[in-house]
Amino acid sequence: MSRAEFVERGTSIVDRLTTTQAAPPWWLVVGAGVAALLLVAYGPVWRLTRNVVTIAHEGGHALFALLTGRRLNSITLHSDTSGLTVSSGKPYGLGMILTAMAGYPAPPLLGLGFAALLGSERITLMLWTTIVLLAAVLIKVRNIYGLLTVFGLGAIVFAVSWFGTDTLQAGFAYLGAWFLLLAGARPVIELQRGRRRRWNNPGGADSDADQLARLTHLPGLLWVLIFGAIAVAALVVGGGFLLADATGICIPVLSDGTCPAPTVPAN
Repeated sequence: MSRAEFVERGTSIVDRLTTTQAAPPWWLVVGAGVAALLLVAYGPVWRLTRNVVTIAHEGGHALFALLTGRRLNSITLHSDTSGLTVSSGKPYGLGMILTAMAGYPAPPLLGLGFAALLGSERITLMLWTTIVLLAAVLIKVRNIYGLLTVFGLGAIVFAVSWFGTDTLQAGFAYLGAWFLLLAGARPVIELQRGRRRRWNNPGGADSDADQLARLTHLPGLLWVLIFGAIAVAALVVGGGFLLADATGICIPVLSDGTCPAPTVPAN
């Protein structure tokens, strides 16, 4: 790519960040949803794709650690798809509670945000928001596997946004949003299964729900149910956004125009 082509491409992307793109065909949106479901439901693939959920999960912890005034020390991502975010501050209080509870809701809520952008036909903005968020996480990752995982995912998103056709970009963006929405519930189910195993074999590391139980004196199962409810609600609302063209949903705050007035049937 020559310098002139590079500048032209960069200018085009900057323009697309502030404008809407053409809505993809319905079959692409539905196909992306089916593909995302397979990525979540099929165990051997899930063991790989779950790394994406872990990045979002630890990013949620990191974001709320910063928002609540805690010092964010490090993020570690492991090859078994587990992760750890370390922050400094009071080991109790609202800041610690919000930081601990932010992990499991982060992937489905991020998917909901992406779905809102895609529902308003801002495909390029969604892709580059992903790149910025991954770059922010990358700064605090402190192990080789984590660095390679986050950088590799960011490189894929960049390559699709920079070199991909409009159809490829749309398909990739919708796949990502569907994946985060559909993947929100499975880690919660795995969380409860892990808690049950620890009841039979005590001594393992506490889960987020168990930490929250100690911090709030509310049952850990209640926190599991809250995480699950958030994941389901995000899927329902986000799915509506992704199927905006088919369902007639309009998001005037995000779109360039205003929603058309509802038609009134003639008497």
